[in-house]
Amino acid sequence: MRRRNWRFHHHHHHHHKSPRWWLKVKAIFAQILVPLICFQLLRTLILPTTFDMILLTIMVVTYFSITLRLI
Repeated sequence: MRRRNWRFHHHHHHHHKSPRWWLKVKAIFAQILVPLICFQLLRTLILPTTFDMILLTIMVVTYFSITLRLI
């Protein structure tokens, strides 16, 4: 019985690791988001609309989710 639990735990731990391609996609996406966030921030400061505020919020939350490894 102990052996079965160990195997299950080991299998579960192995599945938790993200694939390498997903890590690359996240890294590229985070790098693309930085200039987009800067542009969106300037646009929002010059002509603030509800859509711009929502878009900026989504972009910032996504960026920090990636950098803090929440996604």
